[in-house]
Amino acid sequence: MTGAGERHRAYRRGHFAEYLAALALMLKGFRIVERRYRTRLGEIDLIARRGDLVLIVEVKARRTLEQAMDAVTWTAMKRIESAADLWLARQPDYANLSLRYDLVAIVPWRWPVHVPALFTV
Repeated sequence: MTGAGERHRAYRRGHFAEYLAALALMLKGFRIVERRYRTRLGEIDLIARRGDLVLIVEVKARRTLEQAMDAVTWTAMKRIESAADLWLARQPDYANLSLRYDLVAIVPWRWPVHVPALFTV
């Protein structure tokens, strides 16, 4: 199967990976405030919050943790950062919030791996 079928499978796989990542974060006490937050500058897979800490989360489903970490390129970081700036500007309590850029790696046969502070700005 090629073309549209593969894209559809990848899309479904991505949704499932984000669902698992959200579940793992909720079990850690975070509240998911946005899923697939899209702006003209970029997209954020998940935005989670616990108190004043806001996680900007990139979700990657790969064979290994290393591959998932390597999949977040410098260009992707810049797009995520730009989208996060727009989201943050729309929050009434933005001055009190601490932002952190995390990764949740979905690796076969493992619980989702949460990597805090994958990158900083």
